[in-house]
Amino acid sequence: MRIISGKNKGRHIVAPANLPVRPTTDLAKESLFNILNNYFYLDQVEVLDLFAGTGNLTYEFASRGANSVVAVDVDQRCTNFIRKTIGTLRYEQVSVVRQDAFAYTAASHRKFDIIFADPPYQLENIGQIIRNVFQNEMLKPDGWLVLEHSGDHEFSEHPHYYDHRRYGRVNFTFFVNMEPDDEERNT
Repeated sequence: MRIISGKNKGRHIVAPANLPVRPTTDLAKESLFNILNNYFYLDQVEVLDLFAGTGNLTYEFASRGANSVVAVDVDQRCTNFIRKTIGTLRYEQVSVVRQDAFAYTAASHRKFDIIFADPPYQLENIGQIIRNVFQNEMLKPDGWLVLEHSGDHEFSEHPHYYDHRRYGRVNFTFFVNMEPDDEERNT
């Protein structure tokens, strides 16, 4: 995997082969950040990376100067690797939490500008992450939840649904915490 932009642009990171992960492809990641760049100043955001795995998205947000990034993963090998890598890259704005993403979102009330969730594709209850994020009001006004998933899931009927994009086998669904004024303009 490589960092696409920011202070560590072009840097390659090699994750150990024994990590139970499926990193987001460079093409999908670059497309995602092109979209995010049109809506956010990425050097001013607070980000939550759920199911962080190798930390691929964590490093990309940090390289682009995010104010803070919280990387959450349940696997200790993943969190150890992320801690080691952020130390090497000197990303002081990144914190790592070893916890189940469902438990984290069920208990947290911290607010973020962007929450990125990349659960295992075979996971059946990924809708619970969406419910937890919105029930616990984890997004700031106009904040986004970006869910990476397989093509087996459809979320267009969700009240916070905003958009869906597909890049090969990678699907991103975007959910937005609209301000009340935004909602009135859209009706």
